[in-house]
Amino acid sequence: MDGLTWIFDDSPIADPFGYGERAVKFLRMLKHPKSRLPGKAFQLDPPFERIVRAIYGPTNAHGARLVRTVFLQVGKGSRKTSLSAALALLHAFGPERVPRGQNFCVAADKAQARVAFEEAMSIVDEIPQLAGASRPVDSKNRLTHPKSGSFFEAMASDGSRAHARTPMFVLVDELWAHKKIDLWQAMRLGASKVAGSLVIVATTAGRGNESPDFAVYEYAKKVQRGEVIDPTFLPIIFEADRDTPWDDEATWASVLPGLAYGYPDLPSLRQLAIEAKERPADRAAFEQFFLGIRQDNSLAPFVDMLVYDEGKGPVDLDEMEAEQHPCWLAVDLSSTTDLTVIVACWKVGDEFVVWPWYFCPGDNLQRRADRDHVNYPEWSKDGFIEPTSGNVVDFDRVEDQVRELAARFNVREISFDPHLGRQIMNNLMADGLPVTEFRQGWFSMGPAIKELERAIVGRNFRHGGHPVLRWNFENIAVDSSKVDMPMFHKGRSRDRIDGAVAAAMAVARCAAGDSGRSSYDVFTGDLEEFAYA
Repeated sequence: MDGLTWIFDDSPIADPFGYGERAVKFLRMLKHPKSRLPGKAFQLDPPFERIVRAIYGPTNAHGARLVRTVFLQVGKGSRKTSLSAALALLHAFGPERVPRGQNFCVAADKAQARVAFEEAMSIVDEIPQLAGASRPVDSKNRLTHPKSGSFFEAMASDGSRAHARTPMFVLVDELWAHKKIDLWQAMRLGASKVAGSLVIVATTAGRGNESPDFAVYEYAKKVQRGEVIDPTFLPIIFEADRDTPWDDEATWASVLPGLAYGYPDLPSLRQLAIEAKERPADRAAFEQFFLGIRQDNSLAPFVDMLVYDEGKGPVDLDEMEAEQHPCWLAVDLSSTTDLTVIVACWKVGDEFVVWPWYFCPGDNLQRRADRDHVNYPEWSKDGFIEPTSGNVVDFDRVEDQVRELAARFNVREISFDPHLGRQIMNNLMADGLPVTEFRQGWFSMGPAIKELERAIVGRNFRHGGHPVLRWNFENIAVDSSKVDMPMFHKGRSRDRIDGAVAAAMAVARCAAGDSGRSSYDVFTGDLEEFAYA
């Protein structure tokens, strides 16, 4: 891994005043109740010892520590919590202590803050000298060193404590999971006011680009790659490459520095990997929490894209027309920023065969491409997307395309969400075309998404490798919070999932029509949501 070879080699780490050695000696004096070493000695294995030395050893000519911020990203089970608690004690009770020093652990929630406090307490309780020199305040998750007035306190980012602090040491736990960023920001700004302060972000990999950790992670990556020279910032990012085999134990060993010393538990990792092979959400979690691979979306992915790609066999539209296979159309309309798409679905044997027609506003096409981080102009040139005139999608052109498809194929049904489609629906129905409503709420979309998932996982979904459709599927995050009925969401605010939504509608109606149920069996009562029989 780029920028981390120093952790595993014998290269010298500067320590002109011996502060790194002093920190290591203090940590080795500690005990941990779960340690299997003689005398319950705190386990500080070589990779983590070198990390400690790299934090505290390098100084300027006057003996001031160079490192002011540390970004440590490492997988679950790497004993990050124990190391964090030990470093907090180093500052509150050890040789890094200063009179009346404020030392904090900032956790994502109250439960995790309590875990951090209890971890520190468990270490203190094993050592009579520390236990006798400390005064715990259980209600505040605080350990105080009465003689110096220094203290360590674990607090939650979702709490309501005052933020007016000037900390000497801040340990930020799992920053990506913090619901609020104001406490993290206040602590960071407070630490910047104090000479010799230290901020350590200790975390597993995050998700998306809108979580509180993203900006720090991006900066840490630049420093680790050498793009930014900042001797005060120490980046330590254990992160597997996306194209390395995620289930290869050699990959695990490369990003989990404790694995060679027995943690995390290797048999448990093997079992998790077996279970994750066919469950994309479990695989994404494995990649994020153990391999350090940042996930693009903020929730759970819909399907494994490797499985999705197995359906890239060709779609011959001329064949669909000549054979007059029954066809179901689904239309997902947008007014401005999102794509508009028509998806056709045919049932050919056991396969659901789909093909989309995409539309987007033609004005400022390159700016839209820059915003969404995709190449709309190239897709337009290749015929995968059609820009319409103006800065909103031209619904007249979409209606014309629906009519062309209805004239060409054996169309049994054309499904719309009436939210934006009422006018087109009325126009098409006036000409006798088989238009139906399909509201995009969870009561109707939940079963449709499950039908689509069955088709993809069962290798019965053929899409021809359409690049825009694949991008839409890749963007999906799934929320299953409502009575086990999944719903699609965008993983990030800039993402587009319109083609996947229309594909779920088309596949569900195709499956219902192919089973012999009426294509017009739609609930039309007063309920906001409805289901198909």
